Amino acid sequence: MKILLALLLSSTVCLGQQRPEKPLTPITADSYVKTSDNLTLKAAFEIAARATQSASSLDKNVSIAVLDASGTTLLLMKGDGVGPHNTEAARRKAFTALSTKTPTLVLLRKAESNVDTKNLNSLPELLLLSGGVPLWYKGNVIGSIGVAGGGSPENDDLIAKSAGLTELGITSTK
Repeated sequence: MKILLALLLSSTVCLGQQRPEKPLTPITADSYVKTSDNLTLKAAFEIAARATQSASSLDKNVSIAVLDASGTTLLLMKGDGVGPHNTEAARRKAFTALSTKTPTLVLLRKAESNVDTKNLNSLPELLLLSGGVPLWYKGNVIGSIGVAGGGSPENDDLIAKSAGLTELGITSTK
């Protein structure tokens, strides 16, 4: 009995002393935290001002929404004389562009031409109408803009695309 107990105890002690084959990696904040670029409120005001100026050049008043990279609304404004439904439409267009990383006019046309994606418009927050564009910086989406009330799909799309801060590298194209 003593021999059996000694054998069991010695195997436990020997196995317990072995080193693991692969050293454990220390846990650092870098493995749990990711920093990312994000649109600021100051940028949102400038983007909205540029969109408003573009709309004015077409003799249009529009509603505008600017979202940051997380989908939070930074700015939401209703143009003079623009129907109240356009304010929510602008926000949803911006959200759609942000979440799909695709201009809404492109998304609308692709969805219409493909039976498999035709039902995208049934998702509650997506709005497949033109006028939403993602805003890119160094290859990453940092926010989006949505424009509604410009009088045509082409106008809404043109106004939204004109609002980038290209001199700072913030554009509506990747």
